[in-house]
Amino acid sequence: MAPSGGFRPQPDNVGILAGEVYFPSTYVRQDELEKHDGVPSGKYTVGLGQQGLAFVGDREDAVSMALTALRRLLEKHGVSPLEVGRLEVGTESSIDASKSIKTYLMALFEDAGNTDVEGVDCVQACYGGTAAVQNAANWVESRSWDGRFAVVVMTDISLYPAGPARPTSGAGAVALLIGPDAPLALERGLSVTHMAHAYDFYKPSGLYPAVDGPLSVYCYLSTLDTLYARYSAKWEKRNGRAFRLDDADHALFHAPYNKLVQKAFARLMYHDICKYGDVPATLAGTAGGDLKDGSHPRPPMQMPTELERALVTYSFPTYDKKVRPSTCVARQCGNMYTASIWSGIPQLIETTGAALEGRRILLYSYGSGMSATMFSLVGRATETPRFALGRLQATSDLAMRLARRVPKSPEDFEQAMQLAEQRYCAGNYKPEMPSLEELEPGTFYLVEVDARYRRAYARKPPSH
Repeated sequence: MAPSGGFRPQPDNVGILAGEVYFPSTYVRQDELEKHDGVPSGKYTVGLGQQGLAFVGDREDAVSMALTALRRLLEKHGVSPLEVGRLEVGTESSIDASKSIKTYLMALFEDAGNTDVEGVDCVQACYGGTAAVQNAANWVESRSWDGRFAVVVMTDISLYPAGPARPTSGAGAVALLIGPDAPLALERGLSVTHMAHAYDFYKPSGLYPAVDGPLSVYCYLSTLDTLYARYSAKWEKRNGRAFRLDDADHALFHAPYNKLVQKAFARLMYHDICKYGDVPATLAGTAGGDLKDGSHPRPPMQMPTELERALVTYSFPTYDKKVRPSTCVARQCGNMYTASIWSGIPQLIETTGAALEGRRILLYSYGSGMSATMFSLVGRATETPRFALGRLQATSDLAMRLARRVPKSPEDFEQAMQLAEQRYCAGNYKPEMPSLEELEPGTFYLVEVDARYRRAYARKPPSH
């Protein structure tokens, strides 16, 4: 990194240098949850597109997961806490209405003698992590930058009451290292945002959110329509030609559940069909699919079911190439709120590696309430081997960690949900589950909450 004093030119190719994902070792299989809930086979696995659901007991929370993800990032990539000048957290699972999760993470920097670290928490539903990434990148590109790295941590526990929404729960954390000469650089000037007021999902009181499911899907898809048009307009102004989905080699989406991601990607393909009139023969005779040139400047919000299914089927080969390589963590762990879309970055690095050089990644980040941004990253060869895509891929262990988890029963999952209800806003207790033996080596965990609601954390010794 550059020295902390003197003149410094504006850094180039600011973006993601490295990323790490943490997910709990406890999870339940969605097919087992189907049997337990007495719903038709495939309702969760096919209807939602989910395979697993990660959950925590009372021994882990949003802070412990953030600590684990952050420590993994620093240790694996040889980053000293002294090299970090900004730290932000994206979350909607904070354990305190005043004290930010970032302050808990400062324990890792205080031990190294570094308390000169800017940033606090960003809170806006599932969008908070993206806002934190924007803040971190803007800091690196600003006159405030002192040559050090920025770090963004997203951490969330998604909980729903018993009922149809509960299978869309999940838990996890992501830590990203932000700086110049990045292997995944943010494309400057190609970012568009939509902000509006909606009561599609919110948390006015209690442990569980208030959710209007149909409105939430409407907001997600209508905002996708708006941002795709805005992104395309910016692209055309810069490049002198219209943007098509073919210009993106990969696409990442906020993932409440994977079936919505599939529908969102199919919808983008439908935008191109509507705009350019190249109607595939398989869709020409579909109900609602009479797509003459210019007949549908935007897809209908209430898309006919037959047409939507046909679009998902038609787009699947392209989805399989552009989207699926980044979705495994989300499909296996469930909705991680702010960490949801960003879990796809380390996943894509693991599956694709150096082949990402020269490729464009389109991202759609959505948060209820509502806030959303569409932007893009470009893979590139770095001047520093430390963060080369090939090295990042070689050191990644996501698939291995997912595979060695031991599935828990639906009854264990229900017990954890009941415990979450009991512990909500509680003090003066010591955690009960899971046992320390079930935690992965190197995992941070909650030791106790005292009578004054002060939390103490410890780390399970790492395995070397």
